[in-house]
Amino acid sequence: MSETNQRSATIAVLVENEAGVLARVIGLFSGRGYNIDSLTVAPVDETGRISRITVVTSGTEMVIEQIKAQLDRLVPVHKVSDLSLEGPHLTRELALIKVVAQGDDRVEALRLADAFRARVVDATTESFVFEMTGNAEKIDAFCALMRPIGLAEVSRTGAVAIARGTRHIAA
Repeated sequence: MSETNQRSATIAVLVENEAGVLARVIGLFSGRGYNIDSLTVAPVDETGRISRITVVTSGTEMVIEQIKAQLDRLVPVHKVSDLSLEGPHLTRELALIKVVAQGDDRVEALRLADAFRARVVDATTESFVFEMTGNAEKIDAFCALMRPIGLAEVSRTGAVAIARGTRHIAA
């Protein structure tokens, strides 16, 4: 698979919220050797019957089309939507970032957090935990700047995405 022929795909999948559905979706990827770059899932309707799975993957156009077709064939799947192809969409992640620092490094960590609009959600005399939302590149850039200051730990949700404007995915 040539690098030039690959693309990233953000795929939203509406499924029945029942035991084993996520395992079946993951099994589809692992059984065929497809990589999952990011995966999030949560109930999205008022009754809790429908869940939305957001998968970020990459591959050739043919591989991504195969993934979507195979997802669409799974019984509890209601709708498969490739947000990457269907028009403008928003993608965000949530990250909790722990920085252990003292002295001037603490001041620098707070200055950078302010510039990146990260929020302090925990502070001790030796550490901060920052909460940040944004695209993956923003979070990666913040972590890279925190590394020399004292980046200790990162926990990320993975991507969630939604179409812009009036377009929407309905079951």
